[in-house]
Amino acid sequence: MTKTRSGRKFKRPYKRLPTGENGGIQLLLIHNIEHLGKQGDIVEVKPGYALNYLLPHGMATIATDHHKRMVDKHREKLREMELEKLKSYQTLADELGKQSITIEANANDEGHLYGSVGPQEIVGALKEAGFSLANDQIRLDGPLKELGLYTVRVHLHSEVDASLKVWVVPTASDDVQG
Repeated sequence: MTKTRSGRKFKRPYKRLPTGENGGIQLLLIHNIEHLGKQGDIVEVKPGYALNYLLPHGMATIATDHHKRMVDKHREKLREMELEKLKSYQTLADELGKQSITIEANANDEGHLYGSVGPQEIVGALKEAGFSLANDQIRLDGPLKELGLYTVRVHLHSEVDASLKVWVVPTASDDVQG
């Protein structure tokens, strides 16, 4: 129990979270999180990131001694599962590398697009080809604004990227004169 300025006692609604050397909260990662760590790692993050994102989304848990022992016990199994995931991502990357998709877009006579081709159009074309990816996995330097062949990077995993050939071609016009 803690006292307030007015002298009344109150009970904390939550347990104190373990803090690290830098004053952040120590968490044990349940999933791999890009730019933070791998599954089973103990990381120190700011309290807001922990309480508002990692813990509610089930991506991490409090780093207690019990959790640390459980991770050490199952680390080999986790490593095997990670290697299997990595193999499947590598297979997908090889399949994407062989793939070439075509996207039709409205363009003027010089080859400049009236709009642009972005990740959404690429994901849509990949979905038609039988691949299911998210928009944030397509890594472009900027929107594609001209007709031509582009090599697009697809980010599948922290260790696996694929290259995809994207053809941006003019829309076939229906009013063929003859």
